[in-house]
This record gives sequence, C-alpha cells and structure tokens, in this order.
Amino acid sequence: MPRLRIGAAFLLWLAASGMAAAENFAFAPAPQQDLNRIYRIDRLSGEVIACQFAVKDDSPIGLTLCYPAGEGARAGEPGDYGLIASSHKQESGIFRFNRRTGAVSICYVREDQEVVCTPPSK
Repeated sequence: MPRLRIGAAFLLWLAASGMAAAENFAFAPAPQQDLNRIYRIDRLSGEVIACQFAVKDDSPIGLTLCYPAGEGARAGEPGDYGLIASSHKQESGIFRFNRRTGAVSICYVREDQEVVCTPPSK
C-alpha cells in the first residue's frame, strides 16, 4: 500500500509539473479589428514575437507568418510578464507588462520584419 501512495504522489507531481510548464507562454490578439495577428510572450523572460495568417497567391490556402523578437522585444530580466491589448480598434500594437515591477512597454511589428518594444517605464 505505501508504494501505491508514493506512486500516486509521483503521478500528481508529474501532472502538476506539466501544467506549470504549459504556462511558460501567454498569448493575446492585436486589438486592430481587421488584423489577424497574435502576440506571444515568454512569461519569465518577457520575449515577444508575433504571428499572423497570410493568404498565399490569392488562393484559399494560407500560411503563418511569424515575426521574431527585435529591439526591446528580446529576452530581458527575469520577471512575471504578460500581454494586454488596448480597446482601441485601430491599434496594432500591444502592451507588455511585468507584474513584479509594474513596468509597461508597447510592442508592435516594425515594417513587417520584427517585433520591437519601447523601453519599459512605470
């Protein structure tokens, strides 16, 4: 019986560890109404990338375009980062915030090449 309890405890620990690992990233859509872009943030490092759907040669088949982290959007100081979209219908950028420090920056895709973020401020 003790082995069963140890085994069950180990399985619970494994399940909890897997759930925690699944929360390494957070996702949020851009608020712009006619833009199918989503931002992804690494919750620990603050690194931000963006991806969107693109139509290929006027066909119904599309592809996913992803923009890498550029200036200000690369991994930074460890923290507890998140994303939030404004309610502005014409805004394509998104707010990045650090729950630990209260710092906020704005991230957006620059010239369809990379994600950039403004310096964080409080």
